[in-house]
Amino acid sequence: MTAVTAVTDHTEHAEHAEHADGTEPAGRVDPPGDDADGSGGGAWDDGLIARRVADSGVFDVEDDPYAHEHELHGADAELVARLDALRELVGLSRARVDGAALAEAGHVLDQAAARRRLSHRHTVVAIAGATGSGKSTLFNALAGVPLSETGLRRPTTSAPIACSWTDGAAGLLDRLGIPGRLRRRPLQGQGPQGVDAPLKGLVLVDLPDHDSAAVAHREQVDRILELVDAVIWVVDPEKYADAMLHERYLRPLAGHAEVTFVVLNQVDRLPGEAADLVLDDLRRLLDEDGIALGEHGEPGATVLSLSALTGDGVDELRESLDQFTREQGAAARRIEADIDAAALRLRPVYATGRKSGLSEDAREEFTDRLADAVGAEAAGQAAERAWRRNANKACGTPWLRLWHWCEGRRTPSATLTVRPVPSDEEATARQRVEHAVRIVGERASAGLPGPWGQAVREAATRGAEGLPEALDDLAVSAGSPPPRLPRPGWWPVAVLAQISMTIVQIIGGLWLLGQIIGVLDPNLGVPVLLMLCGIVGGPCVEWSCRMAAKGPARRYGLDAERRLREAAAGCGRARVLDPVAAELLRYREVREQYVKVTG
Repeated sequence: MTAVTAVTDHTEHAEHAEHADGTEPAGRVDPPGDDADGSGGGAWDDGLIARRVADSGVFDVEDDPYAHEHELHGADAELVARLDALRELVGLSRARVDGAALAEAGHVLDQAAARRRLSHRHTVVAIAGATGSGKSTLFNALAGVPLSETGLRRPTTSAPIACSWTDGAAGLLDRLGIPGRLRRRPLQGQGPQGVDAPLKGLVLVDLPDHDSAAVAHREQVDRILELVDAVIWVVDPEKYADAMLHERYLRPLAGHAEVTFVVLNQVDRLPGEAADLVLDDLRRLLDEDGIALGEHGEPGATVLSLSALTGDGVDELRESLDQFTREQGAAARRIEADIDAAALRLRPVYATGRKSGLSEDAREEFTDRLADAVGAEAAGQAAERAWRRNANKACGTPWLRLWHWCEGRRTPSATLTVRPVPSDEEATARQRVEHAVRIVGERASAGLPGPWGQAVREAATRGAEGLPEALDDLAVSAGSPPPRLPRPGWWPVAVLAQISMTIVQIIGGLWLLGQIIGVLDPNLGVPVLLMLCGIVGGPCVEWSCRMAAKGPARRYGLDAERRLREAAAGCGRARVLDPVAAELLRYREVREQYVKVTG
C-alpha cells in the first residue's frame, strides 16, 4: 500500500482538529507570508479555495469584471444558436404545450445560463460510485495526497468533497453547494502551477455513494450530477453490472457519453486475464445501455481499468483527465448533451414523422360544405328563374301581360313575400356548418403532435361560434336579387318586335271593324292577313325570346351562385380557416426552432 492510498480515519479527525487547535488537515499547506488578513499569518481564506496571493500576481477569475465578456467572445456559435433556439421554442410553446413538458427544457436553460456565467477555464468532474467501489481512494490517488476519508466503515463519504488544482473555482463550488470546510487543494509542490501544469483547471468532486442507505446521500448525488461538467463512474468487479447503476444512471445519461468516464477499479483483485474479460463485459453492458465508447478516435465514453490501491492505471486516467481539462470544452459538451436529452424528450410534442397541414382539397371541400349550408346552388337556380320570368314578362304578348296584371289585381295576396325558413331547415343548415367545421379541424390537425392538433381544433371550434348566423345574414344580403335585373342587348329589339306585332293586330282588327260597320270598303284579305301575322308573330317572338333567354338566365344564375359561394367562403375563411392557418404557421415556427435545437 502506497503512502498516497494508505489513508484511514485520521483525515476526518485532522479536519476537526483544525478548528480545535488551529492546525491544518493534510493537503492544506499554507503559502508563506499569506494569511486571511494579509499580514502573513499563513491561513486559508475562510477555508475557500480562492486565496489572496499578494506577491505571486495570481488574479482570480471571480474578481475579474471582464471574465464573462472574454467567455462570451469565445463561446461556441453553434451552442449559442441552439440555446437561443431552445429559449425561443419554450417561449412560442408556452401557451400551447403543457408546462410540465417544458419544465425540463426550462431547467436546461437555467442550468446552462448559470454555468456559462462562471469560469470556463475550469472543468468540474465528479467521482461517483457504489459503496466499496474505491472512489474515495481513487480521489486521493488523483490528488496525490489523502483528502477524502477511506476505510471499512460504510458509508465513508457522507458529504461531497472538492479538490481544485487552480484558483478561481469558488463560484463553481458555490453552485454545487459545497461548503468551504469541504474544499481542498492538492499538496503544494506536487508539480508546476504554470500554464503547462498537469490537471490545470480541474475541479474534482468526491460524491457520496449513489446506493447509500441514507436518502440524503442519494439526493446529494442526484443533485450534483446535474451540475458537474463530467462524471467518473467507479465500478468494481463485483458491482459493475449492478442494475441500479445501469438503469438509474448510465442508461438515462447515455447521451452524455463524451463527458463520461467509466473506471473498473480494484483489478488487482482479479487473477490473470480476468481483468480483461471483466472489462470487455463492462464495455458490452455500456453498449447495451446505448453509451457510445470512445475507441479508435471516435467520440464517446472513456473506459479504463485500474487499481487505485496499487496505483496501476492511475497515471493513464490522470493523462486522460489532463487532456480533457486542457480542451476546456467539457462544460459546452455537457450543455449540448443536456439539450439533446431535452430535445429527445420533447420530440413527441413537436414531431410525429407524418405530413401535416391543410391541403387545398380540404379547403375547397370546406367551401363547398358552407355553400351547401347557405343554399348557394338553390339561390342561383332561383335567380335564373327570376331572370327568365322577367324576360318572359318583357318580351311576352301584351294580352298575356294584361291577363297576369288582372290576375294580380284580383288576388293581391299573391304578391311575392319572403318565405321564412322553417326551424327544421335552419337546424339542418346549422348542423351542416358544424359538420363542415369539425371536418376541416380534423383535416388540419391530422399529422400534428397532440398539443398542436388540439390547438388547431380549438381554433376551428372558436371560429365556428356565430358562423351560422353570419351565413344567414350573407344569404339575405348577397342572395337577394337586385332591384333591376340586367338585360341583354337584343332585349329592346325583341320588345320592339312584340310591340310591332301588337300594332299589326290592332290595325287589322280596326280595319275589319271598319268594314263591318260600313265605314271602309269590304276587303277581308289584307286585314285578316295583318291580324294573322300579329296573332302568330307575337307568340313566335315570345318563344324566340324564351329560347334566347336561356343562356343569359343561366349565366345570371351561376353568377348569383358564385357571389353567394364567395361570400360564404370569405366568411368561413375569416372565421375558421385563417385562425387554423395561424395555428399551423405557429407550429411551423416552433418546428423550425426544434430543428435548430436538435442541431
